[in-house]
Amino acid sequence: MHVRHCGGSALLAELDGLDEVVALYDALAEHPPAGVTDIVPAARTLLVRFEPPATPQSVEAAVRAVRPAPGGRTGACEVRIPVVYDGADLADVAALTGLPARDVVAAHTGTLWTVAFCGFAPGFGYLTGGDARLAVPRRAESRVRVPAGSVALAAGFSAVYPRESPGGWQLIGRTDAVVWDLAADPPALLRPGTRVRFTEVT
Repeated sequence: MHVRHCGGSALLAELDGLDEVVALYDALAEHPPAGVTDIVPAARTLLVRFEPPATPQSVEAAVRAVRPAPGGRTGACEVRIPVVYDGADLADVAALTGLPARDVVAAHTGTLWTVAFCGFAPGFGYLTGGDARLAVPRRAESRVRVPAGSVALAAGFSAVYPRESPGGWQLIGRTDAVVWDLAADPPALLRPGTRVRFTEVT
């Protein structure tokens, strides 16, 4: 782990990969060091924000002392997201994986996913832990508009588009679940550590 100080109120831990980021995030979220106000995971980094009386040195020492437990947290919340599996790219995903479309749906609903980190747009969670057979690449060309609620796959992740936006992920379905709502507390339904179960509806 390499640690960079970001001014006097944050530090950035650079790790080998996503598994290490998730493990460190889970450990710090369960037992945050004194003074830590926010922990923001990404694909290979973890940003830790803090406030006085904590110092960059004290927080770095606390982060380096963490020994993540195998398996991560057990108390994370779980949400269910109903999906109509009629996405524009479902047939392409079936061809890429070698699975019939129905088996793509079964693989997507048959695994408990976990939000590893958020990014790209407010409320956009990168979900990991799905069936390894669904690790398909992004589309060769991005779409100018992807509808809000689109359920998608790319590079081993799954996601739900929180609002209409450009996007290059493979669209396999759609949901009416609201994953970003400024009137809610918190606004994001899918936060790091949240477990997600997709269920099929017709």
